[in-house]
Amino acid sequence: MNNEHDIKTLNSLIETTLDSADGYAEAAKDAKSEPLVSLFRARSGERRTAASALQNCVRSLGGKPEDDGTVLASAHRMFVNLRTSLTKADNKAVVDEVERGEDHIKAKFEDAMKDDEISPHTLSVIADVYTSVRSGHDQMRDIKQAFHAS
Repeated sequence: MNNEHDIKTLNSLIETTLDSADGYAEAAKDAKSEPLVSLFRARSGERRTAASALQNCVRSLGGKPEDDGTVLASAHRMFVNLRTSLTKADNKAVVDEVERGEDHIKAKFEDAMKDDEISPHTLSVIADVYTSVRSGHDQMRDIKQAFHAS
């Protein structure tokens, strides 16, 4: 059985999940309230755990798992940091950026779960991690909506 497609898909998800963990860590630095700081730190840790589960799956398939995020995400974070410093961002701006990242990771996982070339075992691992991704997405969406409603 050729695991190359599964490994490539998982490694792409690992990069995105690590990007998300880094994004949450940055958001924790920018947030202006302790409840958001705590939430973002917790989500960052949760994403690192999710990435670890995906990395373990790559290893079990005989591959070498990614251990870093993408260059594009790093550049995006630098841009967001610059914009934040120029606009003196508030919690609403920070939550908007986090929610935008959540839309991206959720879509990547959903695309992977629609991939009919993924093996059932790998699909199961992706679906398990997606539960956490979906929870984070929905929570950030709800927080964003609450900020914009007030």
